[in-house]
Amino acid sequence: MMEVRLNGRVYTCLEQLREQADEELFLFLEEWFDDRSYVPGHTSGSTGAPKEIQLSKADMRASARMTNAFFAIGRESVLLLCLSVSYIAGKMMVVRALEAGAELLTVKVSSHPLRITGQEEYVDRRIDLAAMVPMQVEESMKSESEKQRFGYIRHLIIGGAPVSVALEERLKKIPTQCYATYGMTETVSHIALKKLNSDPAYFALGEVGFEQDERGCLIIDAPHLQARRFVTNDMVRLHGNKRFEWLGRFDYVINSGGIKLFPELIEQKLVRSIPGRFFITSRPDEVLGESVLLALEGAHWDFVSLQLLLQKIRPLLGRFELPKAFVVSPFFRETTSGKVVRTLPENAVFYPVHQLRVSE
Repeated sequence: MMEVRLNGRVYTCLEQLREQADEELFLFLEEWFDDRSYVPGHTSGSTGAPKEIQLSKADMRASARMTNAFFAIGRESVLLLCLSVSYIAGKMMVVRALEAGAELLTVKVSSHPLRITGQEEYVDRRIDLAAMVPMQVEESMKSESEKQRFGYIRHLIIGGAPVSVALEERLKKIPTQCYATYGMTETVSHIALKKLNSDPAYFALGEVGFEQDERGCLIIDAPHLQARRFVTNDMVRLHGNKRFEWLGRFDYVINSGGIKLFPELIEQKLVRSIPGRFFITSRPDEVLGESVLLALEGAHWDFVSLQLLLQKIRPLLGRFELPKAFVVSPFFRETTSGKVVRTLPENAVFYPVHQLRVSE
């Protein structure tokens, strides 16, 4: 018999849910309980337009059971849904609750999932597992009342984008056990976790194992999924077959003078020193093969502010990591999911570093 525990009530048929669940959640539950072996889904749109795919219900159940086992989720547990069920992260939080017979609490999808907006009757209940994107965590940490509400959450998984060094530092101030996730729509949510402020390596869940291809990119062996083997474009440093450190995307690696540079690792060194959005990229160089560029967003960047920035970041970077030029654009392009497109806009203005004379 169908049973959905939602916001303090138990429902045994879809008709009962029609008026209680929001439209997006109700439509997903209709798909979940129909006779098909899959539900429609979309890729995240990280590297382009989102693509429609079919998500196997058997795979989703297996993935949910794996996560539930790690976090000891059962019938007495409470899960928070604050992500859109249009994407895999939101869908899987629902499936975890259904598989465990746990209660699902829902709040309106927003950048402030812990803000009280007329849902006081359960917003301060103990929550065993919540999932958020970094932006939601960042925004919630800015409000003292919302920050205190993290104290009700035992475990928080953070995915959809990298967790910055600055955010990881701020998470030390809350009692919640926080994990960064690694996975993709094709692996039906995460297959590995990294405990923040603890270990730089991701560890495999369940029977998942790892190896590398000739490029140094991660290969995932996921026996709980029908496809089982997944070749990624993520360059990693392996620690045995169950743990890895993420280095960056193969597509973005810069080969400068024979040295492999990982833009995402350089960005982590700069994140506390640059206000606003930025990214590391490259352009062809006759001598080096590729030279490093620092792309900056905003109309406020000018010659003087770039001089000061160069002075600030020079001690933070290695010899080959230091940009050969700053590239300024009023606005970065974005994917449909809101992630920055890491290519230079046509209206970008170049400032070669050798022309930015900084007094020593």
